Amino acid sequence: MFGDIMIRKTEHKDKAEYIEMAKNFYNSPAVLSPIPDSHFENTFEEFIKRNTYAEAFIFEYDNKIAGYGLIAKTYSQEAGGIVVWIEEIYVKEAFRNKGIGSEFIEYVKNNIPAKRYRLETEPDNIKAQELYRRHGFKNLEYVNYSLET
Repeated sequence: MFGDIMIRKTEHKDKAEYIEMAKNFYNSPAVLSPIPDSHFENTFEEFIKRNTYAEAFIFEYDNKIAGYGLIAKTYSQEAGGIVVWIEEIYVKEAFRNKGIGSEFIEYVKNNIPAKRYRLETEPDNIKAQELYRRHGFKNLEYVNYSLET
């Protein structure tokens, strides 16, 4: 906990609030396109039953739920070990500009060991890019591809 910010693992009791926030995130300019509602349920069930590949965290500010963060874990030969992807950082509008995103990034770096930490952002999300650079992230010159199954 830092000041009025607390970061904790998501619990069963957080399901409705998490899904509402995730839907808000996926209907914002921070992402390229919305996703089916079933993905929110599947994701919640995955990180509640195990934390092998995905973990979720709730952000609280003054004892109120202020947002959430998701991470995913992979292995990279290039990095020489575990890579933690910061998949999503969502802060409710009323709680923005209070250092919550920064606190989550530092929490991940200090509490979830990895050889590399990665994240991505929509190209027009300049505020997110500035936040990531302040925390030492550098732009990788990869071109991303995706295949949905």
